[in-house]
Amino acid sequence: MPKILIIEDEAAIRRVLTKILSEENDTYEVQEAEDGLSGIELIKDNDFDLVLCDIKMPKMDGVEVLEAAKKIKPETPIVMISGHGDLDTAVNTMRLGAFDYISKPPDLNRLLNTVRIALDRKELVVENKRLKRKVGKNYQMIGESKEIDTIKEMIEKVAPTDARVLITGPNGTGKELVAHWIHQKSERSKGPMIEVNCAAIPSELIESELFGHVKGAFTSANKDRAGKFEAANGGTIFLDEVGDMSLSAQAKVLRALQENKIQRVGSDKDIKVNVRVVAATNKDLKQEIEEKNFREDLYHRLAVILIKVPSLNERREDIPLLVNYFSGKISEEHGTPAKSFSKDAIKLLQEYDWTGNIRELRNVVERLIILGNKEIVETDVKMFASKQ
Repeated sequence: MPKILIIEDEAAIRRVLTKILSEENDTYEVQEAEDGLSGIELIKDNDFDLVLCDIKMPKMDGVEVLEAAKKIKPETPIVMISGHGDLDTAVNTMRLGAFDYISKPPDLNRLLNTVRIALDRKELVVENKRLKRKVGKNYQMIGESKEIDTIKEMIEKVAPTDARVLITGPNGTGKELVAHWIHQKSERSKGPMIEVNCAAIPSELIESELFGHVKGAFTSANKDRAGKFEAANGGTIFLDEVGDMSLSAQAKVLRALQENKIQRVGSDKDIKVNVRVVAATNKDLKQEIEEKNFREDLYHRLAVILIKVPSLNERREDIPLLVNYFSGKISEEHGTPAKSFSKDAIKLLQEYDWTGNIRELRNVVERLIILGNKEIVETDVKMFASKQ
C-alpha cells in the first residue's frame, strides 16, 4: 500500500489534499504534518513512497525540508506545492532534487497524474537497486566433480549466446545458481535478471505477473502495471518451476518467444520485448507433455540447451568443498570465528542420504556451526545432524 505524507501548515488544504488522494485511490495511506519540523521527524521514522510539501511554512520552510529529506531518504520523491510560485523557485527546487513543482491551487488532473508518475518512479528506483544488489552478487558453483565440471563447461559455451536454456534437477540442487551464472557470463550481464517463481504465483495471477495489466483489467487493477517480461527488457528472465505454469500462461509465453512481443492483460496493444529466457523445473516435462499438462511446442522453444543439475547424492565428492565454503560464509554472517570439520565428521556427512540436496546440507552446516564446538567432530554430526 503506497504511503504518502502531506506537509502543509494550512489545515484546510491538508484536508482537501487527503480527501482528493483518498477518493482517487482507497489503497493510499495518507499521513499529515502541520509544519516542516514534524514532517522531517515523520520522514526519519517512516518509509514514505511520496511526499507532498508546501514551500512557505513556519519553523522550517519547504526548501529546507527538501534538502533535509534528500539526505535522510534520497530515493523518496518529493513534490513541492506553493501558492507563491514563480519560475526561479520551481527551478531551484528541481535543482535540489524535487520530483516536480505544482502551483496552488493545484489542477486536479495534474496533481493526480504527478502522484501516479512519482509513485511509479519510486517503485522502479527500489526495484533497480534490488536488481543491482542481486547482479552484484558473486554467484559461484562449488565443486570439482565430473558432473559439475560438465555444467561449468556448458555454461562457458552457452552464456555468450542468446540461446534459451532449460535447467532440470531436483529441488535444492542449485538450478537458480546455474541461471545466475549464465546471466553473469552473458552479454546481457549489465541488464536486469528478473526471477519469476511460477509455482508461488496463483494461476489466476501468473499472466498479470508475467505480462502486466492495464487499469480496470480486473477488480484490483487500480493502475497500469508493467510485467516481468517488460522489466527484463535487455536482460534475462528466469522462469523458475516453469512446469507449474498454467496452460493459458504457457500459450502467451510461447507467443512472446516466437514473436518477441507481449500484450498486457486487458489490452490488445503489442509491446516489443528483448529478453533471454532461462527456465528451470524439477518436473519431468516430457511426462507432463504426455499428461497434457505442458505444451510440447513450448518445451522445444525452451529446451534449446538442456542442463541437468545432479542431486547431492550424485556428487558426494564435492561435499568437503561445500562444507568448507558454507562454514566460512555462515561464520561470517553470524559474526563468529570460522570452525573446522574433522575428517570423520566430513566422512559421516558424505554417507548421509541428502534428499534436500545442497539446501539441506547448508542448513545442517549452519546448525553445526551454531551448536558445535570449535572443531566439528563426528559426535557433533551424530548429535546435531542426525538423519534418523
